[in-house]
Amino acid sequence: MSIVARVKDLVGAKKMTIAELERNLGISSGQIRKWDTSKPSIEKVALVANYLGVSTDYLIGVTNVPQWATPQDVLDIERALQLNSTVVAYDGIELTDEEKEQVDTIIRGVLWKHLKNKK
Repeated sequence: MSIVARVKDLVGAKKMTIAELERNLGISSGQIRKWDTSKPSIEKVALVANYLGVSTDYLIGVTNVPQWATPQDVLDIERALQLNSTVVAYDGIELTDEEKEQVDTIIRGVLWKHLKNKK
């Protein structure tokens, strides 16, 4: 998942838009949406991460574990994924490893979102 996609998901969970985030943080309009094609400064990434309550590692995709997650949360998510794993195919064609990883990332994101809403 790209940095912009992560920011979009996080601001969506806060019922706001990327434009509102930019205004709240004093970032130029439209700048965050450009982060997939141009490298943002570490200062801006840290500013956004702090505002959204996640680590910079989470925001840039180094880790998929949110900053607020406990070790037990991580175990619970992994256990849920293992118990519910399925072979994903469509029309007799199995997904590639890259496509399976994309599906896994989406499922993890949904599970983390539900867990955060529960807390």
